[in-house]
Amino acid sequence: METVNEIEKTATILKLLGDKTRLTMVKMLESHDYCVCEFVEIFKVSQPAISQHVRKLKSAGLVSEMKKGQWVIYSLNKNSEFYPFIQGLLNYLPNQDFHLQELEKQGLRISCD
Repeated sequence: METVNEIEKTATILKLLGDKTRLTMVKMLESHDYCVCEFVEIFKVSQPAISQHVRKLKSAGLVSEMKKGQWVIYSLNKNSEFYPFIQGLLNYLPNQDFHLQELEKQGLRISCD
C-alpha cells in the first residue's frame, strides 16, 4: 500500500508541474524568492490567477511563504519531501534569471519592499 501512496503523491506533484506557469515559477524560485506582484508582472496575468497557482504549489508543500510587512514572499520549500525529486527535474530546465533581470531593469523588482 505504501508504494501506491508514493505513486499517487508523485503523480499529484507531476500534475502540478505539468502546468507551464507553475513549472516556471518553481524553476524561478529555485534561485530567488518572489512575491505575487512580481509574478503578475512576469507572467502578465491577473493577481488572482497567480495566487491560485501559488496556492496549489503551497498546498502541495513545494512552496513556502514568509510575511514581509504587507507582502508575502514565496520561496521553494527545500524541506519538502519532494525537494530532491523536484531538484532533479529542475536540473533539466533552462535558467530563468532573465525574468528577474527584466523586472530590475523596469524598476519593478523592489515593488514589494
